[in-house]
Amino acid sequence: MLPEESTPTTVDQVQNLILESADFEDFLNELARFSAHQMAGDGDDALCGITLLRERKAVTIGWSSDVAREVDEIQYSLAQGPCLTAAKEEREVLVPDLLEENRWGPDYASAVASYGLRSVLSLPFNLEGEAKAALNLYSEAPYKFNERATDRARGYTREVSQALRLAVRFAVHKDSANNLRAAMESRTIIDIAVGVVMAQSRCSQEDAVRILTEASSNRNIKLRDIAKSLVDSVGGAGTLTHFQEPVYRQDQSQAG
Repeated sequence: MLPEESTPTTVDQVQNLILESADFEDFLNELARFSAHQMAGDGDDALCGITLLRERKAVTIGWSSDVAREVDEIQYSLAQGPCLTAAKEEREVLVPDLLEENRWGPDYASAVASYGLRSVLSLPFNLEGEAKAALNLYSEAPYKFNERATDRARGYTREVSQALRLAVRFAVHKDSANNLRAAMESRTIIDIAVGVVMAQSRCSQEDAVRILTEASSNRNIKLRDIAKSLVDSVGGAGTLTHFQEPVYRQDQSQAG
C-alpha cells in the first residue's frame, strides 16, 4: 500500500516559489499572486501588493496585478494610507468599506474606490529589523475581510514572514537588489504629475494631489491614467517606467 502524499504547507509552497523564481523581483511578484489566491476565498479573487519600507522610502516590491501596484502607489503619493500605517506602526489595518472611510482624508478613499475596489486589509510582516513591510489585500466587495478572513490572513503573514525576510536580506547584502533599489529611488508617474501640477498652478503638494484626485473622480478615470496623460502632454514623448530603457532616435534633420 502506497503512503498517502501529504498536502504541501504554505511554507513549503513559498520555498518552492523561491527555488523556481528567476530572480528576486520574479519571486516577489509570484508571492503576491500566491498571496492573492490564498486570501481570495469564496470562489472570487483578491488583489495583493507587498509594501517595503526601507531608508524612509516606500515601494511596492511585489504585486498580483497592475491595479494592485497602482492603488498602493496612491498611498505613497499621499504619504498616508492603510498599508503605510500597517508597515510603519506594525499593526493590522482594516478598511471595511472605502465609501465609508475617512481616516486618511477623502482623497485616498475616493482614489482607490475609483478602481472599483471597496475593502482593504493591510497586515505587517515581521522582518526583525531588516526593514518594514506589509501585505496589502484589496477586494471589490465591501466588508470582504471579516473576522474569519482576517484570521486566515494573519496566520498567512506569520508563515511567510521568514521567507520574505530571507529574500530581502539576500537581495540587499548580496547586491542583487538593483531592481529594488532603482524602484525605490524612482518617482512614480503620479509623483511626477503632482510636481507638474505644483509647478503649473503654483500650489502645495497637498493641493496638487487634491486636484489630480478630483479630476480622476470627476472623469471616472484611474488616477494613474490621469497622471500619465498629464505627464505625456508636458513631456511630449511619454515617460519611462521603472525598468524601461530609453530609446534614442536619429534626429530627423540628419535623416536622408
